[in-house]
Amino acid sequence: MANLRDIKKRIGSVQSTRQITRTMEMVATAKIKKAQERIEAARPYAMSMMEVLGNVARFAKAASHPLLLKHDKRERVVVIACTSDRGLAGAFNSNVIRLAEDVSRDEKAAGAQVDFVTVGKKAAGYFRYRGIEPIAAYRDISDKPTFSDAKSIAAHVIPGYSAGEIDAVFIVFNRFKNVAEQRPEIYQLLPIEREVMHEAADDVEAAAVSAEYMFEPSAESVLELLLPTYVETLIYRALMESAASEHGARRTAMKSATDNASEMITTLTRSYNRARQASITQEIAEIVGGAAALED
Repeated sequence: MANLRDIKKRIGSVQSTRQITRTMEMVATAKIKKAQERIEAARPYAMSMMEVLGNVARFAKAASHPLLLKHDKRERVVVIACTSDRGLAGAFNSNVIRLAEDVSRDEKAAGAQVDFVTVGKKAAGYFRYRGIEPIAAYRDISDKPTFSDAKSIAAHVIPGYSAGEIDAVFIVFNRFKNVAEQRPEIYQLLPIEREVMHEAADDVEAAAVSAEYMFEPSAESVLELLLPTYVETLIYRALMESAASEHGARRTAMKSATDNASEMITTLTRSYNRARQASITQEIAEIVGGAAALED
């Protein structure tokens, strides 16, 4: 049976670990609320963007734009992988990396070259370990992304796609459903599917919006300026979803770790009590045996 001192030392170690995991759980819980507030604050902007896009699409149905053109052959594809800068978040990072690798494997099987843009230290470290150097790596922004960060990321793919150097762009991130559930998703950023514009236009018509718009110089010109901003908005929304998901995943992981530590402390305490009881019983037996020997 283990030494009493060793068991007591291990109980103290697990108690210290539980205190750390409980603190991290509380911090993650507080950050989740702030991340949700940021998503809710940005939602009206995203909805307004879709409304404006729908209105412009109604008047520019036959418009042509490089971001709307689907290339005949995919020779180069860019995958944007959104992970975190820190660990201890369960399967949050591994799910995104696994999904990004699935996209890369499928595109390479089709004969395309795949490049990565990484957000967060975890993705950059993983791909560099595998011998893959990202064309751009962003760090220290996964916790509190800004629209400037989204514009910077978009600047790596929009000009390349417009010039025909890139044939498709995907973004992989964790979508925040609730505190306990985050789902990894793949979204095609480029080319922008015309169905998105048609759906936005249909939503505007279904809402019976009677406002009249005047475009200067033309609806096509407005659309040309609007589409890049639309892509930047999608990236920004994905970054915020990923930030909220990171805090949710870390809270879940730390809560599980805290519960496991409590269970381990209970088990070790029982082992300690049994070992202590056995030690006392042995001492009593030795005293009784010694007393009996003296009487004889």
